[in-house]
Formats: sequence, structure tokens, C-alpha cells
Amino acid sequence: MTTSSQTKPRETKIATVQRLLGRKSGADIGALQKATGWQAHSVRAALSGLRKAGCQIEKHPSPKEGGPPVYRLVRDTAQA
Repeated sequence: MTTSSQTKPRETKIATVQRLLGRKSGADIGALQKATGWQAHSVRAALSGLRKAGCQIEKHPSPKEGGPPVYRLVRDTAQA
């Protein structure tokens, strides 16, 4: 007797980080912490790891006065 489950594989936390960084609005450290359940230093380490893996991540000032910086993945227009 074989049972087949049709559940989707769960998204990894690093994939969640990449998805949030890929949004037009990007994401700040707090949003990444909330999405992954990680502490701030772990989120920063993940950003560093993504950079080492070849992802280009830009840091932008907050759209809100005095808010945290926002991080975004750089889109390579040559490959698009």
C-alpha cells in the first residue's frame, strides 16, 4: 500500500530572504527577522553569505525618517 502526498516542499529560510530582497520595496533587517525567526546577527550573516555566493545586494536609506536601512537584490539588466 503506497500513499502519495501532494504537498509542496517548504521554502527554505534563505529562499525566503532572497524572495523578500527581490521585491521592489526590498526588506529591512526587522522584516527579515520576522520572516525567518532569526536574530539580527543571523540575518546579517545570511546577507553576507548571499554576497559571497555572488548575489549583489544594495543597502538603501529608509523611506521613513530615522527608519532602518532597506536591502534589495540588484537585478542584472543584461540577463533580463
